[in-house]
Amino acid sequence: MSSLKVEFIPPFIAHRGAPKLAPENSLESFIVARDSGAKWIETDVKLTSDGIPILIHDETLDRTTNGQGLVSQTSWKTIQTLDAGSWFSPAFSNTRVTSLTEMLTFCSSSRMRLILELKPSPGRTQATVMVTLIEASKMWPENLAPPMIASFDVDSLVISAQLRPDWPRGLFFEKWENDWVEMAVITQATTITFKEDLLTPDRLEILRRSPVPILAYTVDDPARAKELMKNGIKAVFSDDVPALFKGRILS
Repeated sequence: MSSLKVEFIPPFIAHRGAPKLAPENSLESFIVARDSGAKWIETDVKLTSDGIPILIHDETLDRTTNGQGLVSQTSWKTIQTLDAGSWFSPAFSNTRVTSLTEMLTFCSSSRMRLILELKPSPGRTQATVMVTLIEASKMWPENLAPPMIASFDVDSLVISAQLRPDWPRGLFFEKWENDWVEMAVITQATTITFKEDLLTPDRLEILRRSPVPILAYTVDDPARAKELMKNGIKAVFSDDVPALFKGRILS
């Protein structure tokens, strides 16, 4: 595991921005999250067909744009023309897909902490890691704490540790793995994040002994967030950070 340390104050991570209030992974969504008081923002990074890192969760364009087909087979020139907001609300019809460059500029100028979740398309793991880290390393100010590189994909984190050992890494789990400690060591993880519904009382007791912070996703219910934090979870990813602040969890 990594000896790097990170702190989550307040302990809420804006998952894809504020996707209950604005289109996920859009600049508009990130602005809402920032203005609600979030200090950490998480987003998803994939490569276009011509190798441009953009912020999108799915393998295809279909759900969150008016385009169709695989992201990995579509050029940035084409993706720039797509409507990425009308699916959410007509009020966001002018929303466009956000590039990694735009996100890095936004977060550094807003002094936001950033988690870049690598979501490589099949066969593009090394390219996704390298392009993302090269772009982020080039643009991120040296006087700010660096982004965290996160993924469910172990290979992505292993490559990240080789390229930027000085940047924190987050290992995600969507199902319970009994060898989670071993996987955290392999990836040199700085944090470990589990899907919220995996965190039963017995497992929370086990996780208390973790030498690195344990996080949970995705938690929108203030009562559940409070319960998890009382049981050792250091921060939660949320689609509705404003609701967590209104829930007065920290009071």
